[in-house]
Amino acid sequence: MKTFRPFIRFLFFAYVTTATVAEIWIRNLFEGEDLDRSMRIRKSWANRLMKGIGVRLTVKGSIPDQPCIVIANHRSYLDPILMLCHLNAFPVAKAELASWPVIGRGAKMAGILYLKRESAKSRAGALAKIQEVIERGYPVIIFPEGTTSALDGVLPFKKGVFLLAAKANITITPVAVLFKNKADYWVGREKFLQHAGRRFKEPFIEVCLHYGPILKSDDATVLLDQTQNWIEQHIVAAKNLPSNEATKNT
Repeated sequence: MKTFRPFIRFLFFAYVTTATVAEIWIRNLFEGEDLDRSMRIRKSWANRLMKGIGVRLTVKGSIPDQPCIVIANHRSYLDPILMLCHLNAFPVAKAELASWPVIGRGAKMAGILYLKRESAKSRAGALAKIQEVIERGYPVIIFPEGTTSALDGVLPFKKGVFLLAAKANITITPVAVLFKNKADYWVGREKFLQHAGRRFKEPFIEVCLHYGPILKSDDATVLLDQTQNWIEQHIVAAKNLPSNEATKNT
């Protein structure tokens, strides 16, 4: 079974994703564009997908129910999809995702902000779009490390989004992404298909999302420190739990 499991899960991933993008496109075509409807369809896709590829997801804390900036540590390509199981939000993603077959088109129709991290103009434009999305009433998901990390903490957070939050009076919700097995981290030069194929062999991928308190300040440095410290503390706390408690829902 372990030999065939990656193949079956890749087929499931392709089928569910293609069917979801097709549903959004067809409904937009015949019923008119409706972002809220598209996000509801995307949420259903995220939940079906995670169950279908063996992800066991638990949640701690309170999932935000208001427009805010959701800030998390970055471990895997699954991270934004995990949060989209609960949030009708705009993830901030690398611009390269826009060219991915099917996924890039679907993401655009259901709400996403693309960013070229190496471009100062793109970063400034993304911050302006984040503020616009918040003002429209939607949360934004961002990973301010800028890349995935396997550290027992986090990489230094980029300050731009905290400057925006402080200036525009936007609240922040920190999230600690806690995978039980470090093998699930997608880091280094490993290709997406290589990593997914390796992990899809396993029966389950166990992960916990721990949502933190609402943070607000007119001082960007204070906001950054509070957010980074909260996430790091919960990464360390989860690491020190017995293995059978690390992803237990409370």
